[in-house]
Amino acid sequence: MAKRTIDEIDVRGKRVFLRADFNVPIDNGTITDDRRIRLTVPTIRSIIDRGGSVIAASHMGRPEGKGFEASESLEPVRAHLQRLLGQPVTLVGPTPTHPDAQALARGVRPGQVLLLENLRFEKGEKKGDAAFAQQLAGLGDIYCNDAFGACHRTDASMHALPLAMAGRPRVVGHLLQRELQYLQGVLDQPARPFVAILGGAKVSDKLPALRNLLERVDTILVGGAMAYTFLRAKGVSVGTSRVELALVEAAGEILRAAGEKGVTIHLPTDHVCAQQLVAGVPSQVEGPGIPDGWMGLDIGPSTLARWSDLLQAAGTVMWNGPVGAFETKPFNAGTFALARVLAGRAESGGIVVAGGGDTAAAVEEAGVAARFSHVSTGGGASLELMEGKSFETLAAIEDASSPMPSGV
Repeated sequence: MAKRTIDEIDVRGKRVFLRADFNVPIDNGTITDDRRIRLTVPTIRSIIDRGGSVIAASHMGRPEGKGFEASESLEPVRAHLQRLLGQPVTLVGPTPTHPDAQALARGVRPGQVLLLENLRFEKGEKKGDAAFAQQLAGLGDIYCNDAFGACHRTDASMHALPLAMAGRPRVVGHLLQRELQYLQGVLDQPARPFVAILGGAKVSDKLPALRNLLERVDTILVGGAMAYTFLRAKGVSVGTSRVELALVEAAGEILRAAGEKGVTIHLPTDHVCAQQLVAGVPSQVEGPGIPDGWMGLDIGPSTLARWSDLLQAAGTVMWNGPVGAFETKPFNAGTFALARVLAGRAESGGIVVAGGGDTAAAVEEAGVAARFSHVSTGGGASLELMEGKSFETLAAIEDASSPMPSGV
């Protein structure tokens, strides 16, 4: 169901508590992927350009709630956000509920942007603690969730906080609105044929999504290491490729269920193989079976050609998981080539959506992210939507059709 957005709320003179997802990769103090920050900027701009103030909050990493840790500080995010906005952003801490931080947040003025220190410096965040949420609730007149990547987690700032702010506007930001529009919208009302591409290392990670997708899609392409569990279930030799032996029977059941429902599952018919997963190691194409001593590490050229032809006719494509060991050359070739094929399909009128995590990273590295219909910022969250789950965290957010809160 569509949710009310920040653009529908009068924010003039109001403090907006913005729950963002700024949990971005950082290497020696440098942010290596800023998509989650960049895509939150339009929400912040909407607020401050209309006379509101922003108190942004996010988690970072996995501190254990024992107070400030310099290695997990949001200072690199503050500096980067400040550059993107072109105006000062103040980091307030050392923890979100420290008296100094609370005082600064309560005194924020229209047009200002504050960033609370890492929410997980407080034990109450991961515990979903209502008392901690109540302390945060005093900082905002409006609650805005723009943290899609955390929507599947019932942390205090995601779940207990909007509940604690009942009676005040509780809305979504631009990033979250777009995620729901594409991910939920694609699942509910796809243009057909609807093709799902599932890859990655583990069948166990994707089994619930596969079962749910069988009720929705026309075709499924299975790549990555998880394909070898399915090939084993079909009796195809897979050499030393990674196989989840405990799930071979479940993979066979998925294949049988797909046949009963008229859903076609395509597995790789040739493979780029090596004897070990090491950059630059000698490789060769094998297929459909893989000889002893060799492991499949990427889809082969025949598979890529066959899948490319299939995708040209797709009305909707949802992709979650690389189809090879894309972090290691030369086993990135299939994933990158597939990304280019999908970018072309999006440009020619198809709806093409890539899940977050490794898929988003691969699409970015291939240089085609801007050509996709949508590239998600949330790996776990997008996968849970593919599994058919709903988010408790959005239950307290107002539906687009609900009456406006009084005084708004």
